Amino acid sequence: MGLPRKTVLTVLAFFAIYVIWGSTYLLNKIAVTELPPFKLASIRFLTAGFTIFIIAKLMGISIGITFNQLKNSAIAGFLFLTLGNGGVVWALKYVDSGFAALEISSQPLVVLMMMRILQGKKIKPMSLVGVVLGFIGIYLLVSQKQIISKEGSITGMIMIFVCMLSWAYGSLFVGKADLPKNYFVNTGYQMVMGGAILAIASFAIGESWTSPLEWSLKVQWSMLILIFFGSIVAFTSFNYLLKAVSPEKVATSTYVNPIIALFLGWYVLNERISTQSIIAAIILLTGVYFINTTKKSFKRNKVV
Repeated sequence: MGLPRKTVLTVLAFFAIYVIWGSTYLLNKIAVTELPPFKLASIRFLTAGFTIFIIAKLMGISIGITFNQLKNSAIAGFLFLTLGNGGVVWALKYVDSGFAALEISSQPLVVLMMMRILQGKKIKPMSLVGVVLGFIGIYLLVSQKQIISKEGSITGMIMIFVCMLSWAYGSLFVGKADLPKNYFVNTGYQMVMGGAILAIASFAIGESWTSPLEWSLKVQWSMLILIFFGSIVAFTSFNYLLKAVSPEKVATSTYVNPIIALFLGWYVLNERISTQSIIAAIILLTGVYFINTTKKSFKRNKVV
């Protein structure tokens, strides 16, 4: 007797948000060694966004949108994808994929601090413990001499922090913004608008655009996986899980993604994992755990 359909779908969905999202750091790192960062991110999100529209039409889902919703989709697309993701891809030119994943795992800490500053929300005692642990973990992570001595590494760290601020503000913005009610369609518009802004930025700074046929095989495969699995499959899985299981269980991807990214960076790209990085990861992820478990209604906006 086979497993229930919902159980199979839930297991596959968790695999997607754990492993596929965890591997996107490696895939972006591989692609950015050959392609300009804004071009890379633009192609990924434009292709994924238009593919979502095609799928929606085939499923009979309306992709109609008001002008106000389109404007808000452009703002959200800029915060999450243009700056939030495009900036990380740019930073990956200077920092290891595993390091980037660990720094980004502190996103709930940044969201919590921004909610305190912009909305005046009080931080609960358990969350305060998480904040303290988070700052200690981040300090241990970014203070390593072998990391900060690399050319451009500090610039990369600062860019990733700016990206996290962008994601955090975007998380607060979409909570109140008028956006398409269908999450699939909403994602499509954010990807298309964010990808379009990335394309404009790419041309504005003079990035070179080449045919995908001219890319190396490893970059072609990386882009295909990023578009169809990292963007469409994983994000659809994420939204399925938000309805199928509790938000706290979905939030466990916060802890698994950096571990997957660290392992893949070490195994595939020979990225070095220091003892201090491991200690920093344990302290940082423990802090994130304290923050997530005291905010049961908190739903993360995931960078796709």
